[in-house]
Amino acid sequence: MPSQLETKDQETLHISYASDVSAARRVAKRMAETVGFDEVPGEEIALVVSELGSNLIEHAGGGSLTLSVVSDQARRGVQIESLDRGPGIADVEQAIADGFSTTGSLGYGLGTVNRLTDEFTIESRGGPEEGTHVLCRRWHRPQRRFQVARCPLDFGAATRPHPGMRLNGDAFVIRRWDGSALAAVIDGLGHGQYAHRASQKAREYVERHVDQDLTHMFRGVGRACRATRGVVMGVARFDWGAGRLTFGMVGDTAARVFGSLEPIRFRIRRGILGGQAPNPVVTRHPWDPENVLVLHSDGLTSRWRWTDFPGLGEATATAAAQKLLRALAKDNDDATVIVVKAADRPK
Repeated sequence: MPSQLETKDQETLHISYASDVSAARRVAKRMAETVGFDEVPGEEIALVVSELGSNLIEHAGGGSLTLSVVSDQARRGVQIESLDRGPGIADVEQAIADGFSTTGSLGYGLGTVNRLTDEFTIESRGGPEEGTHVLCRRWHRPQRRFQVARCPLDFGAATRPHPGMRLNGDAFVIRRWDGSALAAVIDGLGHGQYAHRASQKAREYVERHVDQDLTHMFRGVGRACRATRGVVMGVARFDWGAGRLTFGMVGDTAARVFGSLEPIRFRIRRGILGGQAPNPVVTRHPWDPENVLVLHSDGLTSRWRWTDFPGLGEATATAAAQKLLRALAKDNDDATVIVVKAADRPK
């Protein structure tokens, strides 16, 4: 959670009945409008309040919701804090998984909160009268200017499923906005429909949170994939105005930078997002226009050199990704590769 947070317009509501949840929704919508949220994100914030309020009634016999308008130096948002003195949650991470329920309901409450908020923490001591504390925030994002034509980076991706499978267990994300861009390679464990389901859960979370701090992003993906086989993932964020690359990786994906005067080495954390994965080691590096990033799943062999592919540096990013996929993809795995390079390099 950010430091130096300023809180305004705070209101605490005691939740015992469904009518109390409705009142909290109205407060949430008013605060969202005050901050500047449009109708759709305002409804999503109200949905978060509904899920947390319903959990208070169903699982703890009631509690409190504290809603606040918060700001730090760069942004404003809505904070929602839930507190109860109930029996607590025996397995917090399992409770966040979509589909988990102890009351016969659909069980999407905390999973929805995780997807629809930018920061989400939960503490539950699990003993009688100890209770559960949830704190989450949704930050206002002014309308992004998708100035794709002005982006100085060229992104290309190529992917295919396991040759014996119909569904691809890999996924990728490429997004550009304002002065930034993000590329991610996601690999669901195994192959087929279950790997596909896991990678799509992760992809959906990343696409909703492309400008999120990478540590929070990995944590959110892990929770979104809790009821799946899990995924491994590598994420590169480019802030080209600052000439900076920010990178994080958990699990068996691969990333290499070519053309840099100073070697760039990424630190990899072993683990599975959706299981007991550690936070990634998020590192920041200078990004030179002559650099080329190749990010790929373990469905491509990592035993290759840039010099093995004459002319690759002059190809577009898409053509380079396709060439690498054809040459390096294994015949027993899904395979995905992203190439990032300067858009104005000679073609």
